[in-house]
Amino acid sequence: MQILRYAAFTTDPAGGNPAGVVLDATGLTDSEMQAAAARVNYSESAFLLPRPDGDLDVRYFSPLAEVPFCGHATVAASVAHAAANGAGPLRLHTRAGLVEVSTTESEVGEITATLVSVTPRTEEISAEVRTALLSALRWDPADLDVVLPVRAAYAGAWHPVVAAGTRARLAELNYDFPALSDLMAEQGWTTIQLIHRESESVVHSRNPFPPGGVVEDPATGAAAAALGGYLRELGLVTLPAALTIYQGDDLGRPGVITVGIPTDPTAGIHITGHAVPID
Repeated sequence: MQILRYAAFTTDPAGGNPAGVVLDATGLTDSEMQAAAARVNYSESAFLLPRPDGDLDVRYFSPLAEVPFCGHATVAASVAHAAANGAGPLRLHTRAGLVEVSTTESEVGEITATLVSVTPRTEEISAEVRTALLSALRWDPADLDVVLPVRAAYAGAWHPVVAAGTRARLAELNYDFPALSDLMAEQGWTTIQLIHRESESVVHSRNPFPPGGVVEDPATGAAAAALGGYLRELGLVTLPAALTIYQGDDLGRPGVITVGIPTDPTAGIHITGHAVPID
């Protein structure tokens, strides 16, 4: 198989979130895809399987396990597909549901992808689980932004949203890896969406990802989509809204995720970003 390597949510191969991409994984077994993702050793790799109707099935694997949906690998795979086949619309059938993507190419050859997530939703987190989460993160309740409640959010995968009251608190990431990994496995969470909201339209984010064997994911499109749904459902943003999420700065891999939040409460969240090949 040919495994391409792309950095998503950036125009710099040294920035954003790297992903492995296989444009045609026809005939590969689950174990072969898992082994390939482990060799690539990025937070996720995407495996595209062309369908007779022109749509694509897609599977996402971290180095340790399959995940139902991954935003940055979707952007990377869509840009790689556009580079090989031309820009245009794509219909991706993920384990989480249908994700429609549009790709465009600029006059200077930069390719941008916009995906539309599945319908988002949120769930309350019990006081007991919230306490365990903050303990594993080594956060104190006083560190939280009281305007943004801790809640699990979904737009293809589950991510608890935990908002820091200050950007300085977000910059400190020193969590209990085994404890957080166990809790996330127990709750079915993919990453933790740690954020600091600078303003209604600007958010800084970090995403611990111990279930994937990764301390921190540099730019997380699925969590960004979940956050967009969370803000809409809880009435914490003026609709329709556009957010800019800055992620990866604390890792030295800066990335930018643009989030479009439609007014319709059942509409998917729009996630836009660049992606570039990694040499």
